[in-house]
Amino acid sequence: CAFSAIARRFGPIARMPATSDSPLAFKALTVNVHKGFSTFNRRFVLHELRDAVRAVGTDLVFLQEVHGTHRAHAQRIANFPQVPQYEFLADEIWHQHAYGRNAVYDNGDHGNALLSKFPIVHYENHDISIRGPERRGMLHCIVQPPGRTEPLHAICVHLGLQESHRQQQLRLACDLINSLPAHEPVVMAGDFNDWRGRAHRVLRDGAGLSEVFLQSQGHAQRTFPASMPVLALDRIYVRDATVNSPLILPKKPWDRLSDHAPLAAEISI
Repeated sequence: CAFSAIARRFGPIARMPATSDSPLAFKALTVNVHKGFSTFNRRFVLHELRDAVRAVGTDLVFLQEVHGTHRAHAQRIANFPQVPQYEFLADEIWHQHAYGRNAVYDNGDHGNALLSKFPIVHYENHDISIRGPERRGMLHCIVQPPGRTEPLHAICVHLGLQESHRQQQLRLACDLINSLPAHEPVVMAGDFNDWRGRAHRVLRDGAGLSEVFLQSQGHAQRTFPASMPVLALDRIYVRDATVNSPLILPKKPWDRLSDHAPLAAEISI
């Protein structure tokens, strides 16, 4: 197993001191930011997107399709940030962030990122590309919530467009989660591209994960396209955590900030 050594590798990492494992509720948000552009790349909307993400008031933000660098955009677009997009979105709200670069090209790169109000004590990006030009990644962060001796594992994913690729990537996700210490809570969120709804059973049977909207309302939340969602592509899965409630976000302004609508939930560990 490609992840068999992960638990041993993470073992020596220092945990933040805590006096007790008090119950903790936090909010998580996932959104495919479409590299900072609206649907069909009509407008650069990263500044508006930052305002919208701030307004939700979450503790963890899972980002997909976020630029690390893009030299051509930086030269062409007047308000293109001079720092990586994930740092721009984090600003002074989320002091901790991690980036997993998935795709590299002449002008720059993009991938997944996690923004966190809790300390990130370790992170690792796993290349889960199968074959061909489609580059995909799985960013695994170990987060230390306050008042807890055990860490939280936050995993940000962006799966492939081909069903056969997704099935292999889901098995890799199960391998990773099963390599983690038992009873340490897991939140895995992102763009699963799973319009057939086949990931639920694979992740439930293979790694004990449950999807927050499926658990709460009986079906996954539709997120694509953002202007009139018909496909449930984006998900939030948890293990050893309690879903207090999924958060239903308003259609505006999100329908003009990306081609994907975001998902958010309040979770307790």
